[in-house]
Amino acid sequence: MSIKNPANAAFTKKWADYSKAKKLPGADKPLTNDPMEATYIGINMWKQAVEKAKSTDTDKVIAAMAGQTFTAPSGITSKMDEKNHHLHKSVFIGEVKADGQFNVVWKTPGPVKAKPWSPYIAGNDVKPDEPVKK
Repeated sequence: MSIKNPANAAFTKKWADYSKAKKLPGADKPLTNDPMEATYIGINMWKQAVEKAKSTDTDKVIAAMAGQTFTAPSGITSKMDEKNHHLHKSVFIGEVKADGQFNVVWKTPGPVKAKPWSPYIAGNDVKPDEPVKK
């Protein structure tokens, strides 16, 4: 919600209008957040994959999902990884203001490739492109 650009302004306005129309809790001060943006990206990528696959067949949509891109409300184009379907998204670092919003103090120039396995968690000895051992 703290990102200032026309795409994000339109996204937050649509959410505010929807919140007020449905009388949702907090509709007087509707807020957006990163999980909402990620969900919005995912739904739109799924729609694009269905259109590309010309089907809602799960296997066809999964195949069509690989490599999908979508310009997020942040204004940066996110990408679905071709191999593991993790979302490559931009990273924003901000400082919290008194009103709960953020001043963005740093951001990546584009999406960051997701690392599906943390090297800092015991047992995650799987390389990013290897299948999970069961």
